Amino acid sequence: MKSGRPVLITDAERSQDDQLRRRTHRYVLMMSLRAVCVIVFAVLVATRPPMLWLWLFLVGAAAVVLPWTAVILANDRPPKEKYRHFHKDEHRKGPPSLPTQPTGNDSAPHKTIDAEP
Repeated sequence: MKSGRPVLITDAERSQDDQLRRRTHRYVLMMSLRAVCVIVFAVLVATRPPMLWLWLFLVGAAAVVLPWTAVILANDRPPKEKYRHFHKDEHRKGPPSLPTQPTGNDSAPHKTIDAEP
């Protein structure tokens, strides 16, 4: 709150704990998928299905690329939303303010509305 105005909830970033939790879940999921790829690789070698070289290449490539991708995504923070920068100056202006004092060119007196009779 640099300007003394409250932060709009739509402009608030996710908490650090929430970001860490999401990155950890994504990392564990990707490394689990890699473990499945290694197991499938071993099963393929043992069973020798048709077109073995193609299957070994695909599963091996996934087992090599997944750890690298998992580490990169786990260490990167989530991207900022595009609308934050696009509407950056609009929410700083705030709503138009109403005059608190009557201006000199108002000739009619203003009514005061009170909740109590």
